Amino acid sequence: MSSVVIVGAQWGDEGKGKIVDLYTEDADMVVRYAGGPNAGHTLVVGQEKVVVRLLPSGILRPTTSCIIGQGMVIDLGVLAAEIDELTRRGYRGVEERLAISDRAHLILPYHILVDRLREGAASAETAIGTTKKGIGPAYEDKVRRTGLRLGELRHPDKLERRAQAALEAWAPIIQALGGQVPSVEEVLAPVLALAPRFLPLLANTSARVDAAVSADQRVLFEGAQGTLLDIDHGTYPFVTSSSASAGGAAIGAGIGPNRLDTVVGITKAYTTRVGGGPFPTELDDEQGERLRQLGGEFGAVTGRPRRTGWLDLPALRYAARVNGLDGLALTKLDVLSGFGPIKTCVAYDTPEGRVEDLPIDALDTPGQVTPVYVEHEGWTETLEHCRTLDELPIAARRYIRFIEEQTRVPVYLVSVGQERRATIVLQHPFLGRAAAP
Repeated sequence: MSSVVIVGAQWGDEGKGKIVDLYTEDADMVVRYAGGPNAGHTLVVGQEKVVVRLLPSGILRPTTSCIIGQGMVIDLGVLAAEIDELTRRGYRGVEERLAISDRAHLILPYHILVDRLREGAASAETAIGTTKKGIGPAYEDKVRRTGLRLGELRHPDKLERRAQAALEAWAPIIQALGGQVPSVEEVLAPVLALAPRFLPLLANTSARVDAAVSADQRVLFEGAQGTLLDIDHGTYPFVTSSSASAGGAAIGAGIGPNRLDTVVGITKAYTTRVGGGPFPTELDDEQGERLRQLGGEFGAVTGRPRRTGWLDLPALRYAARVNGLDGLALTKLDVLSGFGPIKTCVAYDTPEGRVEDLPIDALDTPGQVTPVYVEHEGWTETLEHCRTLDELPIAARRYIRFIEEQTRVPVYLVSVGQERRATIVLQHPFLGRAAAP
């Protein structure tokens, strides 16, 4: 298989960074197809932790081509800082291996301003819990056709006219929220200062990606956030502003869906969520705090503590359906060591009766859905040394098997620690067989 899509199968933060980084060892090209700097993919190389927000995770591989697709929204200041940080750490050829779609949209200062003003004015019940990076307003501009694309950096006069029109559209909102409307000059100055650096990187990335697939190169498509945050398929309105599911890969990369071969969903062995919105299996107790501390459940971009809870299997089955998952990568199984018993949600009780599907439209109505749990025997052994299934405790193997049976999706990979080597590879989406990390 030459093209593989990696998606988050929960509410994001599933550990996609490590899995994508692992698979990029066998990839010729890595494509980010959606989202913006609200994503934080954490990679651990040796003793060093690297967080990438806009750059594809494959950027750490010295021979891998990296694409920022047209489905993304880009803050050039953040991107420049990210490239500079990797260069400072000794990673070479970052810009030489990077191409950016000239159809991707810019995040501008007024997007960030509106994002912050809105979240500040929202009540606890209505706040979405955004990262305040301007992603939502940038996608709003895109949809209402007032957005600015990176290709317009080639034409400063046109860029200024379009920025003026967009700013006039945002001005009433900014003023109503108590903010001060910036001038066009203030908005464009930082962008134009960076334009000479990024203009050589702009390209028709759709054609490049299609050519790579046609040449049977190994192409990895990397999204951001998770299925339950998808603008169409998530727990609306507490969602992100882009297509975080597998279908977004074709749109955001600019290729046909028949060019995608395999879809791998990333899921933790438990569940987490950042920001507002429903979370039926949330543990607001000592066990939830223990999961948070042992799992290091704090946002890679914001540092916010993540909400934690037991694994939601109806939600995982839902993700398997809307993404067409071929396999699962199960992360942070090691965090569950010492928990016992371990619970998983297998169904929901609703006013209409018990359902095994995720009642997604009823989740945000208090008292309408109640998780139905089953208990599993826990284990006390540490797992970080395990490299095969047989080395795992019997209870851990049973837990994995239960997830496969409930989702009807095979587990391709089990992560038992932060480092690349702390991984059990059962099926490789590129190689079609087990392969050592």
